[in-house]
Amino acid sequence: MAACVTDTARAIACRDGEAAAHLKIISVFVIFFTSIVGMTTPVLLARHFQGKSVYDKAIVMIKCFAAGVILSTSLVHVLPDAYAALSDCQVASKHPWKDFPFAGLITLVGVILALFVDITASSHVEHAQYAPVGTQEEIKKIGNKGSGELRMELGESRMESGELGVREVSCHRVKEEEELVKMKQRLVSKVLEIGIIFHSVIIGVTMGMSQNVCTIKPLVAALAFHQIFEGMGLGGCVAQAGFSLGTTANMCFMFSVTTPMGIVLGMILFAATGYDDSNPNALIMEGLLGSISSGILIYMALVDLIAVDFFHNKIMSSNLGLKKASFIALILGSTSMSILALWA
Repeated sequence: MAACVTDTARAIACRDGEAAAHLKIISVFVIFFTSIVGMTTPVLLARHFQGKSVYDKAIVMIKCFAAGVILSTSLVHVLPDAYAALSDCQVASKHPWKDFPFAGLITLVGVILALFVDITASSHVEHAQYAPVGTQEEIKKIGNKGSGELRMELGESRMESGELGVREVSCHRVKEEEELVKMKQRLVSKVLEIGIIFHSVIIGVTMGMSQNVCTIKPLVAALAFHQIFEGMGLGGCVAQAGFSLGTTANMCFMFSVTTPMGIVLGMILFAATGYDDSNPNALIMEGLLGSISSGILIYMALVDLIAVDFFHNKIMSSNLGLKKASFIALILGSTSMSILALWA
């Protein structure tokens, strides 16, 4: 099914194990630093704007830029790399890899897996609601009212004693709505980080196993920018989710160390086994993990980020200017990440 692609002559001419090792050691520190910068920038910006009138708008803009970065990462970087790995002559000439487009199949599995996790977690969140306060008649009355009416009730300065239970129910329902939204956003951020970590480890291991100096040199610079933009994508989602300082710091650290750890792991694997990035087993693993990571990222970008903001965000729905600006942010995010595909 897949075309057999290779460039053996160029790969042999560029092989230099010692020079490659030096470049990889440098890349570990460069990529770690740029990952921290990319991930913490939107988080710090969100904390700076918190409490200000533009906070909600700033968060929406950051998240739309992030969605563009993540969508481009999945479709322009991860999926083509996975397809290329499974299209290599050493893989594509063998059964069963030559008989079926496994890259597309495993990407589909990744999408369905992300959907399953989303449905399961959302169902759990929706059932984890607080018990309402008040009589059944009061609860039914409140249930028939919109959120705007609930907030008007909360703003009333004088209430009769018989309506006090209704006020308590209203307060609980408003808090409950906000907590459910936050829990959903935290779920999205964590699943998104899992998909990005898969991708980052694959990039790192592939680079760590490579002995091709011609490939590694442009990769160091390209991956530095890659981690900045991808970090901004994840950081925008983390900022909106409103995690505690400790959890945010832990997520920033995990994102920042995955690619450098992948490079070190790749160097160890090469030293222990002699397998480089052109070994058939390494290519198969790269292709399969890249495909499932691509499926997860595509689902998260389209369903949990773009669809939620453009179709279900009340702030954006009521502000045409913000919707246009968010669309431009989405285009900028996807464009900036796509341009990096020229080098990595």
